[in-house]
Amino acid sequence: MGYTVAVVGATGNVGREMLTTLADRRFPADAVIALAADSAVGKEVSFGEDAVLKVEDVGRFDFKGVDIALFAADAKVSAAHAPRAAAAGAVVIDASPQFRMDPDVPLVVPEVNGDALAGYAKKNIVASPGGAAILLAMALKPLHEQVTVSRVVVSTYQAASDAGKEGMDELFGQTRAIYVNDPVQKSVFSKQIAFNVIPHVGPFMEDGMTRDEWALNVETKKILDPKIKVSATCVRVPVFIGHSAAITVECVEPVTAEEARRILRKAPGMQVIDQHDNEGYITPVEVAGDDPVFVSRIREDYTVDNGLSFWAATDNLRKGAALNAVQIAELLVKEYLDA
Repeated sequence: MGYTVAVVGATGNVGREMLTTLADRRFPADAVIALAADSAVGKEVSFGEDAVLKVEDVGRFDFKGVDIALFAADAKVSAAHAPRAAAAGAVVIDASPQFRMDPDVPLVVPEVNGDALAGYAKKNIVASPGGAAILLAMALKPLHEQVTVSRVVVSTYQAASDAGKEGMDELFGQTRAIYVNDPVQKSVFSKQIAFNVIPHVGPFMEDGMTRDEWALNVETKKILDPKIKVSATCVRVPVFIGHSAAITVECVEPVTAEEARRILRKAPGMQVIDQHDNEGYITPVEVAGDDPVFVSRIREDYTVDNGLSFWAATDNLRKGAALNAVQIAELLVKEYLDA
């Protein structure tokens, strides 16, 4: 027997990717239910090569009998319906920010801290980190195990799809408008995103950080090690899919660039593409549609003791969201749930 799985937010970028990932990885599901709110109710979404699912109203849905509920909606939807699903007996895996810093909710990247999933039963909810935090945690984990990372300075370059379909539409619409000399309209992003970069992801906080910069700090600490110091600048870039980051780390133990390449090559879910030539590194365009976190440009930073600098990139809709949630579900099935 398999499991009954509900996908909440099934018509959005991440929800559709969750359905694709469940089908591609042949998750042991006897039934998959597509849920959404408001205008998305009644639409149809694809599941696998042949199946089409009609989207039901999450507000009216009874989660009794659902084993796993994957939430790919915004934080308001998760706040309203995830506790209801959990109370009905479903294990909720939430990709929104709603529960990430709840001390009773594990924040999980399976390759990094899969053992934290053991705490899911406190609330029957598991949180999946933000895409930038997943990328950073995946890149830091193997280094931290070998040479102990003490401090990180990271600048992220986050894709428009991080803001949903509306973000992608705004990038496309502005690009087209510029080419045909139409007025540039903005509603999703604070400034023009086409042919521009915006050093502003998430609302501003009192100390000048944005919410995403704060989240990258605290999520990394919760996932990996509360002792790690993180200084982050989050930037929105005119890329449809693919988060990337320039990362500099200070380590406790000495480490060379070649040692770092060896460590990262052996890590699960990582790929190193690092040749010193014009094609010897990865870019967001090349990671779209792929599962790993890619690392390039590994080099020693001579301005600090035991310093390394490198570049990392991943598909923010796959490993940065949908794939990570499905991997949590796979680990849950393997270690904790009985079919």
